[in-house]
Order: sequence, then C-alpha cells, then structure tokens
Amino acid sequence: MKVNLHAGGSVALVLLLASTHLAAHDLDQDEALRLRQQGIIAPLEHLLGPAFKRYPGAKLLDAELEEHKDRPVRYIYDIELLTVEGVVREIELDASTGALLKDKEDD
Repeated sequence: MKVNLHAGGSVALVLLLASTHLAAHDLDQDEALRLRQQGIIAPLEHLLGPAFKRYPGAKLLDAELEEHKDRPVRYIYDIELLTVEGVVREIELDASTGALLKDKEDD
C-alpha cells in the first residue's frame, strides 16, 4: 500500500489552520472596554508608540482586538500600518504587556 504523505500533510495543515482560526475571535468595543476597565488589557493608544517609532510617519489602517483561547487566554492587538514607503505592515502586540509578537509585510 502506497501512502501519499504530501496529501496527508496538506490535510494536517488545513486542520491546523482551521483550529487556529477557531481558537481566536475578534472582540467588539464593549468587550474591549470591559477588559480595559478590569485592567486585563492596556489601551491601544498606550501601546502604539513603539510601532510608530519603528515606522516613523506610518498611518494606522486597522486595529482589532482578538481573544486567543490558549491556556491561559491571551488578548492580542492585530494592527495594520501603512509605511511612508507604501508598504502595509501587519503587527501583533500582546494587549496586556505591549510585547511585539509579530511584524511582517502584509501579503
């Protein structure tokens, strides 16, 4: 019996991506306000400084707060910046600590 490992790997990758997507969801502004008031997350405006220092003159295109159902639950700001060079950067910040989790050129 011959097994197609490439096909199996593709199925595993699709399942992994699907489970990652299910493990995170966007929070609305009421939920974000509640988390801020409880001191669980920091205000986005307090955490954007390092991103703008990294890309001087950049413009904020989009910002979302996501809840990741890891153990423990993590909150992440997913941010898109447009640099002065016209490049869109996708940045993820830990919403509690401000730690940079990801910084890549958006596809």
